[in-house]
Amino acid sequence: MSTYTATIAWQRAGQAFSDRRYSRAHQWQFDGLSVPGSSSPQVVPLPMSDAAAVDPEEAFVASLSSCHLLWFLDLACRAGWVVDDYSDAATGVLAKDAQGRLAMTVVTLRPAVRFAGARQPDAAEIHRLHHAAHDACFIANSVSTDVRCEPIIDPA
Repeated sequence: MSTYTATIAWQRAGQAFSDRRYSRAHQWQFDGLSVPGSSSPQVVPLPMSDAAAVDPEEAFVASLSSCHLLWFLDLACRAGWVVDDYSDAATGVLAKDAQGRLAMTVVTLRPAVRFAGARQPDAAEIHRLHHAAHDACFIANSVSTDVRCEPIIDPA
């Protein structure tokens, strides 16, 4: 068993509070790194949100994408493939779930991977690696969100 921590800090800084127009900007701290956080401007309008900060919905999508990336790299390496680069234009949909509550209902990963060398994996192997990465991802295994993977496979 492993335990992970994050420190989240917010201060009212003299703002009014009871009118619900206070800033939602705050700080996330991980292992000495400080990241600006905020509510999503799609959920809490500007100026109470900070559009330049990471919101929980973006972090959720990034967490799923990052976990998938790390497993994919490991599995590709174990299978003898050399990955030169990997990018993912992941998206998440905030919508009402079956109980009528707002939830991240679908996250779609769209990883594009470039491999090194003359010997390249075929589409079936790339799909196999992505499927195995999805099955192994701790974060995907922890959520009820429909997590989809739609690899971008270069036909070259």
